[in-house]
Order: sequence, then C-alpha cells, then structure tokens
Amino acid sequence: MNAMTQPQPTTISPALVSAFAPGGALRASINLGNPILANRAPSGGDPVGVSVDLAREFARRLGVAIELVVFEKAAASVDAVKNEKADIGFFAIDPARSEGLLFTAPYVLIEGSYLVPEASALTDNAQVDAEGHRISVGAGSAYDLFLTREIKAAGIVRLQGAGPALAALRSGEVEVAAGIRQMLEGEAKLAPGVRVLPGRFMVIQQAMGTPASRGAEAQTLLAAFVEEMKASGFVADALKRHHIEGASVAPAA
Repeated sequence: MNAMTQPQPTTISPALVSAFAPGGALRASINLGNPILANRAPSGGDPVGVSVDLAREFARRLGVAIELVVFEKAAASVDAVKNEKADIGFFAIDPARSEGLLFTAPYVLIEGSYLVPEASALTDNAQVDAEGHRISVGAGSAYDLFLTREIKAAGIVRLQGAGPALAALRSGEVEVAAGIRQMLEGEAKLAPGVRVLPGRFMVIQQAMGTPASRGAEAQTLLAAFVEEMKASGFVADALKRHHIEGASVAPAA
C-alpha cells in the first residue's frame, strides 16, 4: 500500500489533544535503561529507538510538538507519568504499576532471562529459586516487580540499574543476574566468564501509558494508535531500522 492509498487517521478532537498535551507540547517519558526501546544517539542529541519513533508519530497525529523527557531507569520513567511530569510513557505492563496509569495493550514483547557465571551448576531457570541464591536486578524494573512476586526461596538484590546488576554477578556478589535477554547476551559476548540460561523466566509486555487523570477517551485513543502501529508494520519497521534483536511485535489486542 503506497502513501497515496493509506487510510488517513481519524481527526482528533481539540479536547483530546488538550488532554494529552495540556501544556501545548506532548511530553514523552523515555527510558534509556531498556536498549530495546531507546538508546542515546551516537552523535549526541535526542535519543533514538522504537519508543522515540512512536512518541514522535503520536505527537504528529495530535498536531503538537514533541518534548522528550529522558530517564536512565524504568522506575523514574514511570513515576514521571504517574506524577504528570510527562504525558505519555513506554513501560512494561505490571500490576504494581497500575495505580495512577492507563495502559494500552503491548506493542512489543521482550524476554526476561538469567545470566550466571560460566562455572555455575545452574542449567535451567527453575533451578534459580533456591536457598542461598542471590539474584541481582535493576530496582523497579519489570523483572524486579515480577520476581518480587514469584521468587520464594532465593534472595533479590536490588541495584541502581542494569549495569550495577551485571557488575554484581561478575564480582561474585550474587549468583544470578536477571534482565532483558538481549542485554544479557550482549554482556556474555562482551567478556568471557558468564552465560545466559536457556529460555526465559518471563515475557515482558511493553505498552504505552498515560496518567489516569487523562480519562477513558484518552486511553481509547492511545490504545487504537498502538493497534494501528502494530497492524501497519510501523513497529516492525522501527525494530528493523534500529537493528533490534530479542524483541517481537505483540499480537493484536
């Protein structure tokens, strides 16, 4: 389908535009802690990535300017939207984040996996949750929230971001590090001494969100936007353009 025959987006009412951009510009909370979604541009300037592309396209649909509000960790990015210091954000869906936020269905699915020392006796995800095992995580990340609910016997060591969590494994402070599979595979390639356990312990559902105060109509519009971006190939093209592996386009809601 060429540009001349593509369906045009439905006109958005001024009231909904104001709901999303009360200050005149759409403030998008961007988390650099998840490299599948966003990264710093090699040449400096604004970050780049799938979430940035979606934010810019949504602002274009609204007919407003875009303002990127950038954070290094997911928890800070979530808090910015909950506290209305940003108008939209890109987060993993999790019950612990539901208060104060309205989510869309996911647009991307990401695997959460475990990294262990090369010499570890662990060979399977199910073996991780055992007495004496310490699991390092980025505090407030999707996998931290998930493991906090699911882990029964092992200990969870919460650190300030993925970098310190990986460093804790290499230094021997923990027996296991949890994280986004793509990031862990990159760490394993970076230097010998660690390996990623087969499979995954969770699927991270990355969605868009807006403050709950923006209302049900705003959520409906944002949800419809996400569905269109999946169905049209926009998300798939963005993943390819930014050379992202380890993520897949989420199915239609």
